[in-house]
Amino acid sequence: MIWAIAIPFIAAAIIPLFNEHPNRREGVTLLAAVLLFAIVLLILTDPDRFDMGRIELIAPIPDLPIAFKLEPLGAIFAFVASLLWIVSSLFGIGYMRGNNEPRQTRFYVSFAIALGSTMGICFADNLLTLFIFYEALTISTYPLVTHHKNEEAIKSGRTYLGILMSTSIGFLLFAIIITYVETGTLDFVQGGILSGRVSPLLGSLLLLMFMYGVGKAALMPFHRWLPAAMVAPTPVSALLHAVAVVKAGVFSVVKIAVYIFGLDFLQELPASSIILYISGFTIVMASIVAIRQDNLKRRLAYSTISQLSYVILAMFILTPMSTVGASMHIAVHAFGKITLFMAAGAIYTAAHKTLVSQLDGIGRRMPWTMTAFAIGAISMIGLPPAAGFLSKWYMLMGALDSDQIFALVVIVVSTLLNAGYFLPIIYAAFLKPEASNDSHHDDHGEAPIFIVVALVATAALTILLFLFPGFLLELAQGVIGS
Repeated sequence: MIWAIAIPFIAAAIIPLFNEHPNRREGVTLLAAVLLFAIVLLILTDPDRFDMGRIELIAPIPDLPIAFKLEPLGAIFAFVASLLWIVSSLFGIGYMRGNNEPRQTRFYVSFAIALGSTMGICFADNLLTLFIFYEALTISTYPLVTHHKNEEAIKSGRTYLGILMSTSIGFLLFAIIITYVETGTLDFVQGGILSGRVSPLLGSLLLLMFMYGVGKAALMPFHRWLPAAMVAPTPVSALLHAVAVVKAGVFSVVKIAVYIFGLDFLQELPASSIILYISGFTIVMASIVAIRQDNLKRRLAYSTISQLSYVILAMFILTPMSTVGASMHIAVHAFGKITLFMAAGAIYTAAHKTLVSQLDGIGRRMPWTMTAFAIGAISMIGLPPAAGFLSKWYMLMGALDSDQIFALVVIVVSTLLNAGYFLPIIYAAFLKPEASNDSHHDDHGEAPIFIVVALVATAALTILLFLFPGFLLELAQGVIGS
């Protein structure tokens, strides 16, 4: 676990040494990504992976160490983030070179630090450790959001940093302090640590503080940072939406719910129903806003806001089945959404198009890209044979099992809305003729090979995860101790 956390930070220190040698610089990035994934695989294939014990680095506060331990939810997140770092690195190389982006060294350094912070979140054994790496992830991604350094990027970066830092310091940190005062511990424990130690009233207050303190989960009204961050280059959007940032948000929500509150205690809290309704509202409203967006990346951004709240909704249905669905959705959304963002980046690189209304007939010029896009879209809608079907299945089964009609209606309505903003893109790309007055009407084909290989790989993984879900399902069931 220590090596898994350290390797990205080591890479971040080495990359600037090759600022004048792009091939070596990018070689270090790819080597670090492959090494990280290999180490995560070694950990996950060990039969005793959940009995490795706890690693304590240092205790800046007595009895509150920075500590790491592997548990099933962290294993899911580590697998997804480490695998997608390889893919996003390939895509990033093709995109940054293809568009002659400036400040590429800073880009790869910040990217590596963000992955190291993500690994720290994956393996965090207590709330203090989680908070430290959560903040490190926010700070390390700020230079990526402001990469272009123009007025729009600076303004969006201010929104990004302002919302995420204010929620984490204003809500999350105070919730952590209150939890420690009331319980004397911040450790993640199966079944939670708050039951029997705080009243339902204080428990409800803490729950609201935790849920809104984790601003990266993008619950409305603290969601504006996410579409604001779309000014960044597309590889950054992929990092934000699939590999690290938003996944750190919903991962933290599920981990806090399961290991700090516990399902049994959550059922006693009035605020659990409030969070359920807020997440349902966020799902539907973000989907409605997405339909109205002509900019492709903004449409995908509001889609992400909606999809993140699926995880929260499923978590607060408060059944074992829905918790399994929430845990699985962290992974299946990652593969589908990174495919969609990389496809958007490929379209921009090859055709310089950013609007949905410009995509008529583009599937005939970029068949690999748009086929991959279609697979990612089907996964977001929740249709087989894409992996998004699996997590929605468990969400629906959990809602039916608990007679949770509100959640059931939200999932069905939002699925129709998802189809409403994804299927017209696929239809236009493959079945509509190209506009004769298209200012970008030229003989472009696919994007550079690195980009195409990356997005085809994640599209294939989206299908494979549907066909062979056993490993993911086993880890998701382990979250609830089954």
